[in-house]
Amino acid sequence: MRRKRKCPRIRGIIGLILFILIVFLLISAFIRLDKAVKPVAQMQAEHLAKHMANQVIAEEVSRYIAENDCTCNDFSAVVYDESGEVASVETLTVNVNRVQSELAAIINERLAGSRTSAEIPLGTLSGSALLADKGPRLRVTVKPLGMVQVNLISNFESAGVNRTRHSIYARITADMASSSALFSVNTAVSFDYLITDTIIGGEFSF
Repeated sequence: MRRKRKCPRIRGIIGLILFILIVFLLISAFIRLDKAVKPVAQMQAEHLAKHMANQVIAEEVSRYIAENDCTCNDFSAVVYDESGEVASVETLTVNVNRVQSELAAIINERLAGSRTSAEIPLGTLSGSALLADKGPRLRVTVKPLGMVQVNLISNFESAGVNRTRHSIYARITADMASSSALFSVNTAVSFDYLITDTIIGGEFSF
């Protein structure tokens, strides 16, 4: 007896169903992989971004302080009352704004041409201790995104009887972007760097 051949239309429908099923399974697998890997990958990318930005910014801030011989007198003036006691400490706004602008320009120029990459095993991204450092490697590239912001912060704290420590920090914030074949994330990194530190004799409110 001759076998009956399947109708081409039925074979086409079956093939289409199988194709849709395979696509669905692949999409489901990708979504699950993305949900499992992305949080760990983002943490790794943020660590990479912080390391790069911290190294570049620290070098430029240190160089700027050394070249300009910054002191607290460049940013603030101690005001005394008639009896010779410390009345207040006034901020020299012009100098503060100038230093903020100059530091931001220097750091932005340095970071503009900077980027760093690292290869992270997919096993590490899975978060499993058993799979750490195993599997194919995913290259993650980190580069600056947008402009660096610099703000000088003045801080006062007691340094003993009638003594006050006056410190000025540069708080530097940089937006960073990381990308790979599977994901891209944006993150902001922030660092505080000591610019000047001095002791003021006399008692006053701060």
